[in-house]
Amino acid sequence: MYVCVCNAITESDIKQAVNDGANCLKHLETKLGVSNQCGACSCDAKQCLTTALEDQVTDFDVITY
Repeated sequence: MYVCVCNAITESDIKQAVNDGANCLKHLETKLGVSNQCGACSCDAKQCLTTALEDQVTDFDVITY
């Protein structure tokens, strides 16, 4: 699904940016251009960012000793 129509940025793009180290909306703005045109996507972009960060933590949460 497109999150930012102005810059054709998808949820997958945001997930990849998080995997590459993005951890705040400012990083997404810098890396992808999210929310730097009309700004209508900022709320959805924040939600996708939060979800991607939570998924990343969950992936690392499974530690075996």
